[in-house]
Amino acid sequence: MLTHGFTLDEKGMKMSKSLGNTVSPADVTKQYGADILRLWVAQSDYTADLRIGPEILKGTADGYRRLRNTMRFLLGSLADFSEADRVEAADMPELERWVLHRLAELDQAVREGYDAYDFQGVFQSVFTFATVELSAFYFDIRKDALYCDGDTARRRAARTVLDLLFHRLTTWLAPILVFTMEEVWLERNPGDAASVHLTDIPETPQAWRDEDLAAKWSAIRRVRRVVTAALEVARRDKVIGASLEAAPVVHVRDPETLAALKSVNFEDLCITSAIYLTNDPSPAEAFRLPEIDGVGVVFEAADGEKCQRCWKILPDVGTHAHPGVCARCDAALA
Repeated sequence: MLTHGFTLDEKGMKMSKSLGNTVSPADVTKQYGADILRLWVAQSDYTADLRIGPEILKGTADGYRRLRNTMRFLLGSLADFSEADRVEAADMPELERWVLHRLAELDQAVREGYDAYDFQGVFQSVFTFATVELSAFYFDIRKDALYCDGDTARRRAARTVLDLLFHRLTTWLAPILVFTMEEVWLERNPGDAASVHLTDIPETPQAWRDEDLAAKWSAIRRVRRVVTAALEVARRDKVIGASLEAAPVVHVRDPETLAALKSVNFEDLCITSAIYLTNDPSPAEAFRLPEIDGVGVVFEAADGEKCQRCWKILPDVGTHAHPGVCARCDAALA
């Protein structure tokens, strides 16, 4: 049996008709939908008094919209996915295998959280993963491959991971966002009579865990934070309008981190047209973040013309059979 404290208003006051601070569940459902009310419950610490009010509900609705946008991206990217497109985990690029590692970690956390009735912990873990690690990182990087690659191994691997994400996010969140996850499930499976609520959470292979890979990508993401922050300053100062206009020089002091960066397509991770990595000491004008030592970024503009298809600025644009495109886009069009 679970017990919870009193439900209070936003200021911590007891609800009273005379004070006019009551919140009716029926009114919340009518304005926002039942899933927002359920989400407020899931985000609340039921071991203490619960607070609810217009501002709290607005924040809950904002979080819900961000999560819904994550699911919309998955649906759009998987529209024509089939088993023929599936790629084995061992054959995937490192970025995809890092996502699988995070899925394996989260699967354990979600199952343990539900077993302990820690709904708040479950939702916060899944929400942070979906909005920060997926929408703001993985999706942002892989949009280019999804939109512009031809039938490449990289694109097939990305869509395989999106399919695995779809089945886990929908079943992880189904106990909380019961209507939304059913809607998402049926949108992709319109002819399937089964409900997401009759579907178990898929078993996640422990072989997906890779602590060494996770450590490597933690270092890569730290350097990426410095690059994206430097590009944001250039954008703010009207030096560039988009990150693809840049080809920054990144000074990295640690040789192990530098080797890790050189082993991946770091320009794709930073969403720039090119990037130059060096262990030369950072010049005085280099951009730095105080919390990340040993990394400096010097802004440089990308050299070449803008590809009319992928928008990267590259020297080879305009030299291929299809006018105004780069080599990759020319191959995809062919």
